[in-house]
Amino acid sequence: MENKKTSRREFLAATILASAGMAGCDGENSPFTPETEVALTGEKVKLLSVKGEVIEVDRAFLKPVPDLPRLTNSEERKGIPGKKFVMVIDLARCKNLKKCQQACNHMHYLHPGQSWIKVHSMQDGEHTAPYWQPTTCMHCDEPPCVKVCPVDATFKRQDGIVAIDSNRCIGCRFCMAACPYSTRVFNWETPALPEEVAKQHYSIETSVPQKRGTVGKCDFCPDMVRKGELPHCVSACPNGVFMFGDMNEDTVTNGADTFRFSELIKDKAGYRLMEDLGTKPSVYYLPPVNRNFPFESGLENQNLNDHDHH
Repeated sequence: MENKKTSRREFLAATILASAGMAGCDGENSPFTPETEVALTGEKVKLLSVKGEVIEVDRAFLKPVPDLPRLTNSEERKGIPGKKFVMVIDLARCKNLKKCQQACNHMHYLHPGQSWIKVHSMQDGEHTAPYWQPTTCMHCDEPPCVKVCPVDATFKRQDGIVAIDSNRCIGCRFCMAACPYSTRVFNWETPALPEEVAKQHYSIETSVPQKRGTVGKCDFCPDMVRKGELPHCVSACPNGVFMFGDMNEDTVTNGADTFRFSELIKDKAGYRLMEDLGTKPSVYYLPPVNRNFPFESGLENQNLNDHDHH
């Protein structure tokens, strides 16, 4: 199994550079050459050079990545070309810390009564061992929610993400009834949003701002992926429970470790929930064997409100 020990910063920096297409940069036109004299920070950042070599540069030499221009609605609905996003959740690593849930709620400005990620206490049988199971939207390849939406508010993008356009959503909740994983929530109330957020134009890729009378759910954070970063749940988890990547590249990462997706699923007996339904989820689970933590270590968080915004 391919297991590259690389820091999240190294992985993301390499991804950003690779996607930026910086071919042909030599010493004279290097993006790391400062236009003016800068004060060195002493902090070294590892990057992937155009020749495929790992190089170290002082953080001061890095030029900030400019904010990407706002996408059109049709671009957001189309998705990121050439990608097929996939998530792997390692149940052996989950301690029910709910850092994933807290980060997701915070970054999407969800109402305190809502959570898009839930961590369930699971036990498959009377004499079987209990375990913690984080549950997100499954981003199915055959999504029943999409088939029942009468206004094309929920739809599947070419990169595998099942998204919601709140500007089209009429709040009929057919999609919630159709989802066998119960991962969608209904916004009964308007979230308490900062004024600058409330005034934003709704973005399918950030799912912000949420609106009263519409449905919300996990969106796989494509806005983060476009910036070369990982979804909020992945980066927030200190135990590497979530791995995210591109099935076309056959690679997933939790930020610290990078794996060959196909080998990981094969070697660790990966599976999908409710496979018999034919929904073909894009979220895979690794069974809770050789656990990092005993189940009991997560009980202290069991009584925390699953919808706690903080």
